[in-house]
Amino acid sequence: MPLILASASPRRLDLLQQIGIVPAAVDAPHVDETPLPAELPAAYARRIATLKLDAVAPRHPGAFVLAADTVVALGRRILPKAEDAATARKCLELLGGRRHKVVGGVAIAAPGGRRAVRVVTTAVIFKRLDETELTRYIESGEWHGKAGGYAIQGRAAAFIPEIIGSYSNVVGLSLSDAQAMLTGLGHRE
Repeated sequence: MPLILASASPRRLDLLQQIGIVPAAVDAPHVDETPLPAELPAAYARRIATLKLDAVAPRHPGAFVLAADTVVALGRRILPKAEDAATARKCLELLGGRRHKVVGGVAIAAPGGRRAVRVVTTAVIFKRLDETELTRYIESGEWHGKAGGYAIQGRAAAFIPEIIGSYSNVVGLSLSDAQAMLTGLGHRE
């Protein structure tokens, strides 16, 4: 049975292909990703992944549908996706010299209506950034559209001496969790 990826993220598609899962189609959901007042990061990641699944699954009866969301959280605070240099700089200044969490929500629907939803948390330790490092990273533009203003799979890898948990979760999708959930729901590649 086909797998539909409910995501506009090219990173999620690349990640799935890395483990031999090639979606039959990509169907990007269009949902409001605004956090609710006082919403905690794990609840937010679960809710948004489920919203994305609910938006796409009805369009693909008879297929498996995988949706995901990635949140960078500093304590109880959800950092935004950086859409401008000022936001990216602010996020990186907050993260520099600190430990934060990347919370991934994964939601999968199987044909027949069975579902699985999981939240995966990875701890990320960021080094303190000096002004030159920060400026160069902002000038690279790599931060654009990235949760928390950075991409661990790119230049920001130099800022991260340690992670505890799933690396692929920080990129955009915990592969071990997604694979286990798909297998549990009966998907065979």
